[in-house]
Amino acid sequence: MRDFFGREADLSGKKLWLLDMDGTIYLENRIFDGTLDLLETIRERGGRYVFITNNSSRSVTDYLNKVRGMGIRAGEEDFFTSAQAAAHLLQTNHPGAKVYCQGTESLVRELRQAGISVTTEVEPVDVVLTGFDMELTSEKLRRTCQILTEQKEATYYATNPDLVCPVSFGYVPDCGSMSIMLRNATGREPIFIGKPQPAMIQIVMQKLSCSSAETVVVGDRVYTDIASGYHAGVCTVGVLSGEATVEDFRTAATPPTFLFENVREIWRAVHE
Repeated sequence: MRDFFGREADLSGKKLWLLDMDGTIYLENRIFDGTLDLLETIRERGGRYVFITNNSSRSVTDYLNKVRGMGIRAGEEDFFTSAQAAAHLLQTNHPGAKVYCQGTESLVRELRQAGISVTTEVEPVDVVLTGFDMELTSEKLRRTCQILTEQKEATYYATNPDLVCPVSFGYVPDCGSMSIMLRNATGREPIFIGKPQPAMIQIVMQKLSCSSAETVVVGDRVYTDIASGYHAGVCTVGVLSGEATVEDFRTAATPPTFLFENVREIWRAVHE
């Protein structure tokens, strides 16, 4: 089967499918047509799918409950989030560090469960971490700005650079937009952890013993999903069901290997 641009799309040899979620396999609380068919076909052919998301606002348990409610078969081992990537980075590069976190209660809880010393108050810290915060308040912003301004020696990370998060009526600001707001107030730029960095993909590939030739990344954003796969050296598949337009994909510095209208079209390409 040919993709949107008329390229012959051979996905038959892919064993590990790394799937973005919002805008790719569902939109907020509505699962896309074709998602269940694609996942079942991957399973039937002995493959494995893992959901990789830059959204750090929910825990793996939250995501598991969400997708199971949509009829998707999954376990906790089938997810890797930017929150997990952040915990891995902190454990590896900043063992024992005191971390100030601006994020949801779920993100703070997940970091603490990983053994990281986390505070949400203004006090001396080694690291500042911000995430997509759907519970953001002006008081939280004030505390974050104070720490970023007064403790310039603290390493500053953000979970992901996504500018917007898709919702039923359009978009709301994501972590990337929140980081711009903090930069304008403090002059500080974060180091982004999630996609487009290749680390999330590389960690999952290593964990599941899959090669780059066996792996494919599927997503709706050029500058995160597709770029991360590009930098990891794996096949990438873009979909037009989310943020990016045809022109975005056409002119991308990190173009997808293949482009399809939606997940139903990917299933057709795999099923043929």
